[in-house]
Amino acid sequence: MNKFLIFIGKLIVHVLKLMGRNAGNLPGIVLWHMTRGKCCKMFKVDCPIIAITGTNGKTSVTNCIAQLFKQSGKKIIINKEGNNLDTGICSMLLKYCDANGRVKADYLILETDESHVPVVYSQLKLETLVVLNFFRDQLDRNGEMETLIQKINGFCKTFTGNLILNGDDPNTARLGRANPNNKNVKYFHAEPYAFATHKIFEASEGRFCPFCGEPLEYDYYQYSHIGKFLCKKCGFGSHEPYITASGIDLEKPVFTAGGQTYSPKLNSIYNVYNMTAVAAAAQLYNIAPEVTRKVISNYTVKNGRMENFMLGDRKTTLNLAKNPVGANMTLRVMNEMQGEKELLFVLNDNVADGLDVSWIWDINFSIFQRVTRVVTAGTRAYDIAVRIKCAGYDPEKIVVVPDLDKAVEELASTPGRKFVIANYTAVQPTRSALKRYISKHGGKTDE
Repeated sequence: MNKFLIFIGKLIVHVLKLMGRNAGNLPGIVLWHMTRGKCCKMFKVDCPIIAITGTNGKTSVTNCIAQLFKQSGKKIIINKEGNNLDTGICSMLLKYCDANGRVKADYLILETDESHVPVVYSQLKLETLVVLNFFRDQLDRNGEMETLIQKINGFCKTFTGNLILNGDDPNTARLGRANPNNKNVKYFHAEPYAFATHKIFEASEGRFCPFCGEPLEYDYYQYSHIGKFLCKKCGFGSHEPYITASGIDLEKPVFTAGGQTYSPKLNSIYNVYNMTAVAAAAQLYNIAPEVTRKVISNYTVKNGRMENFMLGDRKTTLNLAKNPVGANMTLRVMNEMQGEKELLFVLNDNVADGLDVSWIWDINFSIFQRVTRVVTAGTRAYDIAVRIKCAGYDPEKIVVVPDLDKAVEELASTPGRKFVIANYTAVQPTRSALKRYISKHGGKTDE
């Protein structure tokens, strides 16, 4: 039966490729129905599997960890297209397996949607799970964050493999107590950076201890609820870090972790956390220090994650923000930069974004510093404009231009530093609009 299903799946992949399609999800959807939801169980994977999950940063950390092994001479398989549901992972494995469903590689490194961790790894044997963070995200698809955490916590209760957790996120660190018999739990931590605070200024989901209900006490907040915390009643938060990022200087940028100094391309505190997770994986798998240093110091993304463009002589940074924390982090990077700047915010409400855009009210626009003008675009351009106005920003400085190309033209009509925030279905059209402007008026991209 498995051979027949593999044949059907590979046939669909082949036909889609002939049609110029990338077969990212459809083959898996077909086999999901044929196997009654067990589409990943068909494959025979003998190599270790490393999975990366969490609300923000999955793609970057997955690709970076993959580079560690690739540059170490290992044969890896990765879902680099980002299809991270069980159907997408099934479609990807179909491309690499033989007629018997056997997948041959040194490592499988898989970005995995948070809600699908228990689904996929009840069918495939997982060696290492890296959990980055948990924030409220796409509530009409995922539900409240606690529902999501409970799903992964249920999986972790019987998981005895390596568990690499963000020790500064109480929602992530709590997974370390799910299975008291698992001796392979490791936490990564970051010392405070220059803009860490003693008060919280953004939407927070980590105010109370998940074990005894007492308020958590923080030494400092890095962003949102990420920071050094402790429950004075039961001791939650007193875990010993496996690896710590210290000496964080985002101006250079530079940080130290595991005795190595790194100079990442992206100068944000959440990128430091992402790269510290990468360094933890490198340490666990004994990757050569020079390889880890090279990968972390040179890694960048060109898919709308802190991607730079030159609109003529106007430097413009585009970043994806699909939830309040993603948007708040871009605002932090913008505010921490000296000098005046302008912002374009592109907001869509397509199915993949989540039809509910109430999350924009958890973005802290009141922290604007030296932002001289805001342009809004997208299907919900007026909603985001109203939100920014209600934060106390001068409405005379808000320009609503729903059409993307016209919005980019408007943004570039004045001199100075520019930032662009775009949500999930808006980010690629925004990249295209920026490139169209460059081809018409001049400038360059990171490519």
